[in-house]
Amino acid sequence: MAQLRQDEHEFSKRKTEVIVVGPEDASAFKLYWHQHNLPFVGLPDPHASVLKLYGQEVNLFKLGRMPAQVLIDKNGVARFVHYGHSMSDIPEDSEIFGLLDQLNESYPEGLSKDHSS
Repeated sequence: MAQLRQDEHEFSKRKTEVIVVGPEDASAFKLYWHQHNLPFVGLPDPHASVLKLYGQEVNLFKLGRMPAQVLIDKNGVARFVHYGHSMSDIPEDSEIFGLLDQLNESYPEGLSKDHSS
């Protein structure tokens, strides 16, 4: 999350909201967010409800959830998904920025196909 925090301005520049989904309950998540003063949204998912929607892998031998990055447009369409096999298998933010730039070129209305608003 340190890299996400460091590059928060780059996500903001691309009109992108970062949401971190984690296995903790709401009180533990809130405490962690306040202790670390994180600038993005944290979503507690102790029952893996969100995890199941996006097919994130759980590996008990590696102590829980494997990392996953999902870029979702304003219509709720997943435009990019990366499922990691370990904590070292996470795309660099620069790779994500390149994908966001491509998506924003393809969907200049903020990744939305609805151009009526």
